This record gives sequence, structure tokens and C-alpha cells, in this order.
Amino acid sequence: MEQLKRIGRYILRKFSKIQLAIIAVLMICCFVIGDSNIFSRFGYDLEIRDLKNQIEYYQEKTETDKRKLNELRSDKDNIEKFARENYLMKQENEEVFIIE
Repeated sequence: MEQLKRIGRYILRKFSKIQLAIIAVLMICCFVIGDSNIFSRFGYDLEIRDLKNQIEYYQEKTETDKRKLNELRSDKDNIEKFARENYLMKQENEEVFIIE
């Protein structure tokens, strides 16, 4: 605590009150007014978090789609199952009932 008092006294001796006021106003302008003010930075941080979440979601989705694609390429039965489920395809002697 004593060090803070010494620093405060040093600053008051080094600079006049007008200089300190000007420095304070400039600091406020830097943090509140301008292109990269503190409010914009918080907004950008939120946007970055959202974009990172989207990246993670799409990477997981890509992995699941790659697995499904490999399954479809590996076996003919899987292709038939996929076509029946997604495109409602049927064989000639079958009937398809959709239950929702």
C-alpha cells in the first residue's frame, strides 16, 4: 500500500494536474471512443466464441458424414438400406408405409 502512495506522489510531482487530466481524457477516448473500443472488443470476443463453436460443430458433422460415406461405399446392403430409409425406395413386390 505504501508503494502505491509513493507512486501516486511521484506522478503528482512529475506531471501537472492539467497534464494528468489530458492523459485521463486520452485514456478514456482510447477505451471508449474509437474503432477498437472496449465494447467492440467484447462483441468481437463473443463472435469469436460463437464461430469456434460452429467450427467444432461442423468438424464433428464432417466426421460423422465421412463415417456414413465409408459405410455406404463398403457394402451394397448399406446402400440399399440408405436408399430405402432416405428416398423411400422399394422393391417391386413390397409396399411402403410411412408412419410419422
